[in-house]
Amino acid sequence: MGKSILILHSHLPLVRHPEYETFLEERWLFEAISETYLPLLRMMHRLDTEGIPSPMAMCFSPTLSFMLQDPLLMERYGRFLDKNIELAEQELDRTAGEPAVHSLARMYHSRYTTDREELHSLYGGNILKGFDRFARKGTIELIATAATHAFLPNYRSYSEVVRCQVELGVESHTKHFGRPPRGFWLPECGYYEGLDRILADAGVEYFVGAAHGVLFGEPSPDTGTYAPLATKAGVAVFPRDVYTATWVWSSNQGYPTNPSYRDFYRDIGYDLPLEQVGPFIHDGNVRIDTGFKYHAITGPTDDKELYDQEAGRRKAREHARDFYTRQKEHSARLGEVLSAEPVITSPFDTELFGHWWFEGPQWLEELFRVAHEDQQECVKANGAEGAPFSMTTPSSYLDEFGPAGEVAPTFSSWGSGGYAQVWMDGTNDWLYRHTHQAVERMAELVARFPDESGLKERALNQAAREVLLAMASDWPFIMNARTVVTYAERRVKEHLYNFTRVYAALSQRNMGTEWLTRLEKKHPLFPDLNYRRMKRATTEALRDLI
Repeated sequence: MGKSILILHSHLPLVRHPEYETFLEERWLFEAISETYLPLLRMMHRLDTEGIPSPMAMCFSPTLSFMLQDPLLMERYGRFLDKNIELAEQELDRTAGEPAVHSLARMYHSRYTTDREELHSLYGGNILKGFDRFARKGTIELIATAATHAFLPNYRSYSEVVRCQVELGVESHTKHFGRPPRGFWLPECGYYEGLDRILADAGVEYFVGAAHGVLFGEPSPDTGTYAPLATKAGVAVFPRDVYTATWVWSSNQGYPTNPSYRDFYRDIGYDLPLEQVGPFIHDGNVRIDTGFKYHAITGPTDDKELYDQEAGRRKAREHARDFYTRQKEHSARLGEVLSAEPVITSPFDTELFGHWWFEGPQWLEELFRVAHEDQQECVKANGAEGAPFSMTTPSSYLDEFGPAGEVAPTFSSWGSGGYAQVWMDGTNDWLYRHTHQAVERMAELVARFPDESGLKERALNQAAREVLLAMASDWPFIMNARTVVTYAERRVKEHLYNFTRVYAALSQRNMGTEWLTRLEKKHPLFPDLNYRRMKRATTEALRDLI
C-alpha cells in the first residue's frame, strides 16, 4: 500500500540585460531550457504517446515564467542555439578521426538542432505551452510559488510584503496557465508560524514542508513525514521525505555520482585551445562551459574516461528501478504501522534533471515506465483492486484521502542546517538591513501617496517592483555558496539603488520620465503590479497571523 509523489521545482532569478548585446549570466536560462525543460517535454511526449502516465507536480516560478515568454530573451536563446549548432559542426569536423568523440559531438548537434526546431514548431517559441498542455490533460499538476522566490521567514516581520509575494505568485501562475493553483511551493521550503494563514487567504490548499518542521510541530504527528497534515489555517502540508531524497540528492552516494554518468565539470570550453573555442565563449577570451562534455565521471581525479552514452542509459534504467523498488518496499513497511495511507513526498529542483545530472530525464522516464509496468502486473494479478503502491500527485492524494491529522509546523527550511543559515550568515547578512529598510520605506510611500495616478503611480509601482526583486533568495544563496558573488551583490545593490532613487524623487517631487521609462523596460516583470499591495499591515491583521 502507499503512494509516491514527485515534485519538481523550476526556478531561476530574473536575469535580463537589454543594455548589453550579450550577457554571461543569461546563459543560466538558455542552458536550463536545452538541458532540462525541453528534454522533460520530450520525455512526457514519448510517455503520453505510449499511454504511460507520468504523474508529478511541477512548479514554474514567476520570474522563470516571465523569462520563458520574454521576446528579448527568447531571441537571444535562438542565437545561443545557432552558436551551439555552429560549434557542433566544428566539432564534427575536428573529431572526424575519433569515432567515440565524434559520436558524442553528433549527439550534441542533434540535440541543439532539435531544440531549435521544436521550440517553434511545437511550442510557438513558448515552452510553457507544452507543460500547460500536459497539465490540462491531467498528466502533471502545476503549482505556484512566491513572486521573486524570496526566503519568506527572513521577512516575517513584514506580513504585507510576504502576502504580496504569495498573492503575486498565485496571480502570476493563474495568468500564465489560465487557472488558479491548488498547491504552493514555499521557496527553499521556508516556513514560519502564521505563514499558513497567508497561504489560505490566497486560496492555497497545500504546500511542501521540511521534515523537521513537521516532526517538531504540535502535536507531534503519529504519521511522521508520511502523510499530509492540516495546519491551523486549514492548509495541508506534505512533509518532505529525507530518507528517499538522499538516494538522489546526496553528493557522496546519490545516483548522479555514479562513475558511468557524464561528468558535469569537464568541458571543451576549458579543454580545447583558445583559438578553437574563442568564437564560442564569452567575449572570446573568458573560458566558460560550452555544454560540450565528452567525459564520464569515472572518479575524483581529472583522469576521466570518455562518456559512453549506452552505459549511461543502462545505469539510469538500473537506478530508476532501484528507486522505485526501494520506495515500494519502504511504503510497505510504513503501511504496517501507520493508520493513514502512507505517501512518500520527494521534491527536487527541476534543473537537477538534465543540467546537473545529464541522465536525469532518462532516469525519470524509466521511473514512470517501471511504475506503469508494476501497475499493469498488479492489475493482472489482483484484478480491479490494482496495485497497492503507485505514483500520484498531491491534489489527487488529498482528494482521495485528505489530511491524516493536524499540526502546527515550526520554523524550518530544506537548506543546509535546516533553518536560515544559508540565507543569513556572515557572507550575506549585510543586505537585510537594507532590504528591510526598503520594505518599510515602501509602506511609508503607500501611506503618503495612497491614491496616485499617471507618472507618480508608475514610479510607485516600479519602486514596489524593485523591492520585490531585491528580496530574491538567489542573491544571498550565491553569496553563501561563494560562486558569482560580485554579480549577486551587484543585483541587490542595483535594485536597492533604483528603489532609493524613486523614493528620493517622490520626496523631492522631481521624478524623471526618461529614467523611469528605461527602468520599466529593463525590469518589466509584473506589469499589472499595484504598489498599494505594500500597505503596512494593521494591528488587527497582524493579530490574525499569530
